[in-house]
Parts: sequence; C-alpha cells; structure tokens
Amino acid sequence: MYVGVISDTHGVFSKEFADFLSPADVIWHAGDWGGGLGFVQQVRELGKPVVGVYGNCDGLDIRQEFPEYQFFREEGLSVLITHIGGSPGHYYPRAQQLLKACRPDLFVCGHSHILKIQWDECMAKGFLYMNPGAAGLQGWQVMRTALRFKLQDGRVDALEVFNLPR
Repeated sequence: MYVGVISDTHGVFSKEFADFLSPADVIWHAGDWGGGLGFVQQVRELGKPVVGVYGNCDGLDIRQEFPEYQFFREEGLSVLITHIGGSPGHYYPRAQQLLKACRPDLFVCGHSHILKIQWDECMAKGFLYMNPGAAGLQGWQVMRTALRFKLQDGRVDALEVFNLPR
C-alpha cells in the first residue's frame, strides 16, 4: 500500500502537493485542515480514501467529520494518528496517554510545522515517529512538506519527502 501523509494545510492544497500525492492509495491528514469541509472535498477529489484527524485550528464542521485520533492496523502495522503529538522525548500529555494505550508501530502527528522522522525507543518495542511538517502557508516554516511511502510486510519502505518553497 502506498501512503501519502500531509498536515497543517490550513486551507491550502496546491497542485504540486496533489501531484506528489496522486500515486498514493490513501491520504493520511494529521490535522489543521483549514478551509472547512469544502477544503476536505478538495483533498478527496484526488479519488483516494482519506484518513484524518482534526487539529486545534479546525472548526466544528471538521471536528464532526474527523476524530481527535485514529488508531488502526494497515499492512501488518498498528498506526496512531493525532494532531498535537510533540516529538520524541517531549510528547504532549494526551499524546503520551495515547501512545501508552495504543502502543503503535507508527505514530503520525502534525502541529509543529516541522518535518521530522525518527525511531523512538521510549516504549518497550519502540515505534517510528513521523511528522510530515506543514503543507500550507500559515506558520513560519520555510519549506512546505509532505511524505509518501510504502507500507508492506509490517514495515515502512521507500520513504520520500516532498519540499516546496513558500
């Protein structure tokens, strides 16, 4: 399965991101959609299933469409997605609760606008931490970013980073 991951779009989904994500089988969005349900429809127009969570900047319409977190199994991996996660060694309290309860193989979050991928051994079995950074224009990031990778046989393969200058 080919997965595209974005976060912190804040209502901006440019053609370059659509092109980068078009080969994906599914799009994961780690919150702060912006632009309401009309914007969600724009992402769905890629014709891919969309798995998402709401972010701290999202309104009631997005919060009614998407949960605070998603926990599921895909291609032999347990996946946890939430918006405000923190980073390895500095997880937010709610993220720590979810990590302890779910014990994922892959943890995806957004919020910081900072692209970061790191193995974290803070729990017995460890897990892969991914923050795709920010695909939108809001914030202080210099580059707009997204991720694309393959999930197969219980592992992440062929990880690609997309960078687009602001």
